[in-house]
Amino acid sequence: MLAEIITIGDEILIGQIVDTNSAWMGRELNKIGVSVKQITSVSDQAEHIINALNEAQTRADIILLTGGLGPTKDDITKITLSKYFNMPLRQDQETLERVQNFFQKLNRPMLDVNIKQADVPDGCEVIQNRNGTAPCMWFNVNGKIFVSMPGVPFEMMYLMEEEILPRLKQNFDLPYIVHQTILTVGQGESYLAQQIEDIEDSLPSHIKLAYLPKLGQVRLRLSAIGKNENELKAEVAIYAQRIIERAKDYVAAEVDVPLEKAILDLMKANHLTLSTAESCTGGYISHLITQHAGSSAVFAGGAVAYSYDLKETTLGVQHKTLIEFGAVSEQTVKEMATGAIAKFKTDYSIAVSGIAGPDGGMPGKPVGTVWIAIGAKDKVVAKLFTFGNKRIQNIERSATAALSMLLNLLKQDLN
Repeated sequence: MLAEIITIGDEILIGQIVDTNSAWMGRELNKIGVSVKQITSVSDQAEHIINALNEAQTRADIILLTGGLGPTKDDITKITLSKYFNMPLRQDQETLERVQNFFQKLNRPMLDVNIKQADVPDGCEVIQNRNGTAPCMWFNVNGKIFVSMPGVPFEMMYLMEEEILPRLKQNFDLPYIVHQTILTVGQGESYLAQQIEDIEDSLPSHIKLAYLPKLGQVRLRLSAIGKNENELKAEVAIYAQRIIERAKDYVAAEVDVPLEKAILDLMKANHLTLSTAESCTGGYISHLITQHAGSSAVFAGGAVAYSYDLKETTLGVQHKTLIEFGAVSEQTVKEMATGAIAKFKTDYSIAVSGIAGPDGGMPGKPVGTVWIAIGAKDKVVAKLFTFGNKRIQNIERSATAALSMLLNLLKQDLN
């Protein structure tokens, strides 16, 4: 069963807001066995909406629209659908009463534009929006399902969870879709593809393998579709295990979690603690770690030490080290790592010092030069990286490289 999502609004196309609705809807549809064929964003113009509807019908069985249902003149989705399906507008009494109650609770007068929110195409099924004033509209035309929902995320999510998804499950004989994702670090997708080529070639037609690269990481996602969920899970698990065994040197997690979460889980299971000493990453590594609930069981704290003075007073880096070798050096980053362990009393530490850019480069140390050290109580390992000249990417790449180094050291120590 195929679906298409159409998001409507100039604010999406000019980058004023980010379309988070489609990503959420795609995940939820996939859970019930509906595959999203395409996601389209169109402007608040009738011609564009109609073209999108015409094209979507050729690709999908279910067309879900969000946006353009508000009370202002630029909200034209409802009027456009009325013309498109040749269904004149009528006033829906239940929706009108809901809108009236909404304004009464706020002790605000209703305007004509608010009353018109109760107008719906005569021929659609009205689904009441209990979190707002714009109703949801369900159309069943020529064997295709069209659903128009508000673009406000919490209103759309309520309607999807409580109304749309249950109706889709009731109306269609949907298959099961099963995924298993393996997180790898330290190798590119081309190398991995070569390493597991024979496994990929042996996959049956109903199981697909996708490569999802991101700054030093590649997620390998196995996806299967069929009628028996348990059989699919067992079959996918067999192929996943073959991939894991073949790529074991690069596997960070056998489930779909971020790299830092995989490390947190491993360290928590082994009662290990972690601290950070960051310069060019400016606390980004600490942010990645602490965004996960329960991180305090592992992460003790960290220091963001840009200046020489803070490197010396907070992390115990020797003044002569900074003068002789500079902040971006193997010697300095190693002392930062040992200083973090001593300061925060942890089992392991991450230390990063580099030139994120776009300026600050010097002879022998161009922009993108980053030294990373991983400290343990009995050793410190350091490595030099040379990234590009884009500041944000350098920060993100530094974080990924540091976490990868930590994971590798943990694997060595725990084996």
